[in-house]
Amino acid sequence: MITVPEGFGRVLGDRADEWVASLPKLATKACSRWRLTPDGPLLNGMCAIVLPVRQADGHPAALKITWVGDETETEPLALRLYDGEGAVRLLDHDEELGALLLERLDHTHSLNDEPIEKAVEVIGSLLRRHRGLEAPAEVRRFAGRVREHPAIPGKMLDAARDVADTRLMGSTLVNEDLHYENVLRGDREPWLVIDPKPLSGDREYSMIPLLWNRFDELDGRRGLNDRFLALCDVGELDVAKARDWTFYRAVVNWAWCLEEDLPGLAAICAEIAGWSLRT
Repeated sequence: MITVPEGFGRVLGDRADEWVASLPKLATKACSRWRLTPDGPLLNGMCAIVLPVRQADGHPAALKITWVGDETETEPLALRLYDGEGAVRLLDHDEELGALLLERLDHTHSLNDEPIEKAVEVIGSLLRRHRGLEAPAEVRRFAGRVREHPAIPGKMLDAARDVADTRLMGSTLVNEDLHYENVLRGDREPWLVIDPKPLSGDREYSMIPLLWNRFDELDGRRGLNDRFLALCDVGELDVAKARDWTFYRAVVNWAWCLEEDLPGLAAICAEIAGWSLRT
Protein backbone atom coordinates (compact mmCIF):
# COMPACT_ATOMS: atom_id res chain seq x y z
CA MET A 1 0.00 0.00 0.00
CA ILE A 2 2.81 2.43 0.83
CA THR A 3 6.53 2.66 0.19
CA VAL A 4 8.43 4.28 3.04
CA PRO A 5 10.93 6.91 1.83
CA GLU A 6 14.57 5.83 2.06
CA GLY A 7 16.21 7.27 5.17
CA PHE A 8 12.95 7.99 6.95
CA GLY A 9 13.28 7.52 10.71
CA ARG A 10 17.05 7.91 10.69
CA VAL A 11 16.78 10.77 13.18
CA LEU A 12 15.16 8.34 15.64
CA GLY A 13 18.17 6.02 15.62
CA ASP A 14 18.44 2.25 15.37
CA ARG A 15 15.69 1.75 17.96
CA ALA A 16 13.13 2.76 15.31
CA ASP A 17 14.30 0.37 12.57
CA GLU A 18 11.70 -2.28 13.39
CA TRP A 19 8.93 0.32 13.54
CA VAL A 20 9.91 1.82 10.18
CA ALA A 21 9.94 -1.64 8.60
CA SER A 22 6.44 -2.28 9.98
CA LEU A 23 4.88 0.91 8.57
CA PRO A 24 3.41 -0.64 5.38
CA LYS A 25 1.66 -3.28 7.50
CA LEU A 26 0.45 -0.68 10.02
CA ALA A 27 -0.95 1.50 7.22
CA THR A 28 -2.77 -1.48 5.71
CA LYS A 29 -4.31 -2.38 9.08
CA ALA A 30 -5.42 1.21 9.73
CA CYS A 31 -7.00 1.53 6.28
CA SER A 32 -8.82 -1.76 6.78
CA ARG A 33 -10.07 -0.78 10.22
CA TRP A 34 -11.43 2.59 9.12
CA ARG A 35 -12.36 1.56 5.55
CA LEU A 36 -9.98 4.06 3.97
CA THR A 37 -8.80 4.34 0.38
CA PRO A 38 -5.42 5.97 -0.40
CA ASP A 39 -5.95 9.29 -2.17
CA GLY A 40 -2.53 10.76 -2.85
CA PRO A 41 1.22 10.39 -2.42
CA LEU A 42 2.69 9.55 0.98
CA LEU A 43 4.00 12.49 3.01
CA ASN A 44 6.40 12.38 5.92
CA GLY A 45 7.95 14.50 8.62
CA MET A 46 10.76 13.61 11.01
CA CYS A 47 8.90 10.95 12.99
CA ALA A 48 5.58 10.33 11.24
CA ILE A 49 4.13 9.46 7.86
CA VAL A 50 0.87 10.90 6.54
CA LEU A 51 -1.23 9.29 3.84
CA PRO A 52 -4.07 11.24 2.17
CA VAL A 53 -7.13 8.99 2.18
CA ARG A 54 -10.84 8.89 1.41
CA GLN A 55 -13.29 7.60 3.99
CA ALA A 56 -16.04 5.14 3.12
CA ASP A 57 -18.45 8.02 2.54
CA GLY A 58 -16.00 9.70 0.17
CA HIS A 59 -14.90 12.47 2.52
CA PRO A 60 -11.18 13.33 2.42
CA ALA A 61 -9.05 12.67 5.49
CA ALA A 62 -5.43 12.07 6.44
CA LEU A 63 -4.00 8.94 8.04
CA LYS A 64 -1.04 9.72 10.29
CA ILE A 65 1.15 7.00 11.79
CA THR A 66 3.66 8.34 14.27
CA TRP A 67 6.58 7.11 16.31
CA VAL A 68 5.25 7.03 19.87
CA GLY A 69 7.61 8.62 22.40
CA ASP A 70 7.54 11.11 25.26
CA GLU A 71 6.83 14.07 22.96
CA THR A 72 4.20 12.39 20.78
CA GLU A 73 2.25 9.97 22.95
CA THR A 74 -0.25 12.60 24.16
CA GLU A 75 -0.80 14.25 20.77
CA PRO A 76 -4.24 12.58 20.41
CA LEU A 77 -5.20 13.83 23.89
CA ALA A 78 -4.18 17.38 23.00
CA LEU A 79 -6.15 17.27 19.75
CA ARG A 80 -9.23 16.05 21.61
CA LEU A 81 -8.89 18.96 24.02
CA TYR A 82 -8.51 21.46 21.17
CA ASP A 83 -11.64 19.86 19.66
CA GLY A 84 -11.01 21.44 16.28
CA GLU A 85 -10.80 24.96 17.71
CA GLY A 86 -7.82 26.43 15.86
CA ALA A 87 -6.37 22.95 15.39
CA VAL A 88 -6.76 20.00 13.04
CA ARG A 89 -9.69 17.82 14.05
CA LEU A 90 -9.00 14.30 15.31
CA LEU A 91 -11.55 11.96 13.74
CA ASP A 92 -10.33 8.73 15.37
CA HIS A 93 -7.29 7.22 17.06
CA ASP A 94 -5.88 3.71 17.32
CA GLU A 95 -3.37 3.59 20.16
CA GLU A 96 -2.11 0.12 19.29
CA LEU A 97 -1.21 1.12 15.72
CA GLY A 98 -0.01 4.61 16.66
CA ALA A 99 -2.48 5.82 14.01
CA LEU A 100 -4.48 9.03 13.94
CA LEU A 101 -7.29 9.71 11.49
CA LEU A 102 -7.35 13.47 10.89
CA GLU A 103 -9.31 15.94 8.84
CA ARG A 104 -7.39 16.76 5.68
CA LEU A 105 -5.73 20.16 5.38
CA ASP A 106 -3.76 21.78 2.57
CA HIS A 107 -0.23 20.56 3.26
CA THR A 108 1.08 22.70 0.38
CA HIS A 109 0.21 25.97 2.14
CA SER A 110 1.45 26.81 5.63
CA LEU A 111 2.10 30.05 7.50
CA ASN A 112 5.68 29.69 6.30
CA ASP A 113 4.36 30.84 2.91
CA GLU A 114 2.76 33.99 4.29
CA PRO A 115 4.41 37.35 5.03
CA ILE A 116 5.93 37.22 8.50
CA GLU A 117 3.66 39.99 9.78
CA LYS A 118 0.57 37.95 8.91
CA ALA A 119 2.14 34.74 10.25
CA VAL A 120 2.85 36.40 13.60
CA GLU A 121 -0.69 37.78 13.79
CA VAL A 122 -2.25 34.37 13.06
CA ILE A 123 -0.06 32.39 15.46
CA GLY A 124 -0.50 34.99 18.17
CA SER A 125 -4.28 34.69 17.82
CA LEU A 126 -4.02 30.89 18.10
CA LEU A 127 -1.94 31.20 21.27
CA ARG A 128 -4.61 33.50 22.66
CA ARG A 129 -7.44 31.12 21.79
CA HIS A 130 -5.77 28.16 23.49
CA ARG A 131 -4.83 30.01 26.68
CA GLY A 132 -7.64 28.60 28.83
CA LEU A 133 -6.90 24.89 28.34
CA GLU A 134 -5.59 23.09 31.41
CA ALA A 135 -3.23 20.19 30.80
CA PRO A 136 -4.53 16.80 32.04
CA ALA A 137 -2.42 14.71 34.38
CA GLU A 138 -1.32 12.46 31.51
CA VAL A 139 0.56 15.29 29.79
CA ARG A 140 4.26 15.44 30.68
CA ARG A 141 5.40 18.25 32.91
CA PHE A 142 8.41 20.48 32.49
CA ALA A 143 11.62 18.98 33.88
CA GLY A 144 14.39 21.57 33.84
CA ARG A 145 17.72 20.15 32.69
CA VAL A 146 20.69 22.23 31.59
CA ARG A 147 23.60 20.21 30.20
CA GLU A 148 27.17 21.44 30.44
CA HIS A 149 29.04 22.28 27.25
CA PRO A 150 32.48 23.88 27.08
CA ALA A 151 31.46 26.19 24.23
CA ILE A 152 28.68 27.81 26.30
CA PRO A 153 29.78 30.49 28.79
CA GLY A 154 29.37 29.42 32.40
CA LYS A 155 27.35 32.52 33.26
CA MET A 156 24.75 31.52 30.66
CA LEU A 157 24.54 27.97 31.97
CA ASP A 158 24.12 29.30 35.51
CA ALA A 159 21.47 31.80 34.41
CA ALA A 160 19.53 29.06 32.58
CA ARG A 161 19.63 26.85 35.67
CA ASP A 162 18.37 29.78 37.71
CA VAL A 163 15.35 30.15 35.40
CA ALA A 164 14.58 26.42 35.70
CA ASP A 165 14.93 26.52 39.50
CA THR A 166 13.06 29.74 40.27
CA ARG A 167 10.46 30.24 37.53
CA LEU A 168 7.44 28.23 38.67
CA MET A 169 5.64 26.55 35.78
CA GLY A 170 1.90 26.81 35.32
CA SER A 171 -0.37 23.97 34.22
CA THR A 172 -1.66 25.19 30.86
CA LEU A 173 -1.67 22.87 27.85
CA VAL A 174 1.39 24.07 25.92
CA ASN A 175 2.44 23.14 22.40
CA GLU A 176 6.23 23.31 22.61
CA ASP A 177 6.68 22.82 18.85
CA LEU A 178 4.36 25.53 17.56
CA HIS A 179 5.89 27.13 14.48
CA TYR A 180 4.89 28.49 11.09
CA GLU A 181 5.16 25.22 9.13
CA ASN A 182 2.88 23.53 11.66
CA VAL A 183 -0.05 25.80 10.87
CA LEU A 184 -1.78 24.77 7.64
CA ARG A 185 -4.54 26.17 5.47
CA GLY A 186 -7.92 24.63 6.26
CA ASP A 187 -11.52 24.71 5.06
CA ARG A 188 -13.38 25.01 8.38
CA GLU A 189 -11.03 27.78 9.46
CA PRO A 190 -8.39 29.59 7.44
CA TRP A 191 -5.51 28.29 9.61
CA LEU A 192 -5.22 25.21 11.82
CA VAL A 193 -2.44 23.88 14.05
CA ILE A 194 -1.04 20.41 13.38
CA ASP A 195 1.42 18.10 15.12
CA PRO A 196 1.25 19.45 18.69
CA LYS A 197 3.94 18.40 21.19
CA PRO A 198 1.99 18.73 24.46
CA LEU A 199 3.53 19.97 27.70
CA SER A 200 2.01 21.11 30.98
CA GLY A 201 3.45 24.52 31.76
CA ASP A 202 3.44 28.22 30.83
CA ARG A 203 2.15 29.34 27.43
CA GLU A 204 5.27 31.50 27.18
CA TYR A 205 7.37 28.33 26.88
CA SER A 206 6.16 28.04 23.28
CA MET A 207 7.85 31.28 22.15
CA ILE A 208 11.28 30.24 20.89
CA PRO A 209 10.32 28.18 17.79
CA LEU A 210 8.60 31.33 16.52
CA LEU A 211 11.91 33.17 16.77
CA TRP A 212 14.40 30.63 15.42
CA ASN A 213 12.11 29.72 12.53
CA ARG A 214 12.35 32.36 9.78
CA PHE A 215 15.33 33.77 11.70
CA ASP A 216 16.98 34.93 8.47
CA GLU A 217 14.14 37.42 7.99
CA LEU A 218 15.01 39.27 11.19
CA ASP A 219 16.81 42.60 11.09
CA GLY A 220 19.42 41.73 13.71
CA ARG A 221 18.64 42.01 17.41
CA ARG A 222 16.25 44.88 16.80
CA GLY A 223 14.18 42.64 14.53
CA LEU A 224 14.37 39.82 17.07
CA ASN A 225 13.09 42.14 19.77
CA ASP A 226 10.31 43.47 17.53
CA ARG A 227 9.05 39.97 16.64
CA PHE A 228 9.23 38.85 20.27
CA LEU A 229 7.20 41.83 21.47
CA ALA A 230 4.67 41.46 18.62
CA LEU A 231 4.06 37.83 19.56
CA CYS A 232 3.69 38.73 23.23
CA ASP A 233 1.21 41.47 22.31
CA VAL A 234 -0.99 39.45 19.95
CA GLY A 235 -0.75 36.26 22.01
CA GLU A 236 -1.32 38.12 25.30
CA LEU A 237 1.81 36.56 26.78
CA ASP A 238 3.67 37.73 29.87
CA VAL A 239 6.81 39.46 28.56
CA ALA A 240 9.04 38.57 31.53
CA LYS A 241 7.99 34.90 31.48
CA ALA A 242 8.41 34.72 27.72
CA ARG A 243 11.90 36.19 27.94
CA ASP A 244 12.96 33.80 30.72
CA TRP A 245 11.69 30.69 28.98
CA THR A 246 13.12 31.85 25.64
CA PHE A 247 16.53 32.25 27.25
CA TYR A 248 16.30 28.88 28.99
CA ARG A 249 15.30 27.01 25.84
CA ALA A 250 17.92 28.84 23.77
CA VAL A 251 20.69 27.62 26.08
CA VAL A 252 19.33 24.06 26.29
CA ASN A 253 18.94 23.79 22.52
CA TRP A 254 22.30 25.45 21.94
CA ALA A 255 23.97 22.62 23.86
CA TRP A 256 21.95 20.00 21.99
CA CYS A 257 22.83 21.48 18.59
CA LEU A 258 26.53 21.49 19.46
CA GLU A 259 26.34 17.85 20.51
CA GLU A 260 24.49 16.93 17.30
CA ASP A 261 26.89 18.95 15.10
CA LEU A 262 24.27 21.44 13.89
CA PRO A 263 26.39 24.61 13.76
CA GLY A 264 23.84 26.77 11.96
CA LEU A 265 21.06 26.24 14.47
CA ALA A 266 23.58 26.39 17.34
CA ALA A 267 24.59 29.88 16.19
CA ILE A 268 20.94 30.97 16.10
CA CYS A 269 20.36 29.64 19.62
CA ALA A 270 23.50 31.45 20.82
CA GLU A 271 22.25 34.70 19.29
CA ILE A 272 18.81 34.34 20.89
CA ALA A 273 20.37 33.46 24.25
CA GLY A 274 22.61 36.52 24.12
CA TRP A 275 19.74 38.80 23.16
CA SER A 276 17.34 37.48 25.83
CA LEU A 277 19.95 37.65 28.59
CA ARG A 278 20.69 41.31 27.88
CA THR A 279 17.16 42.63 27.31
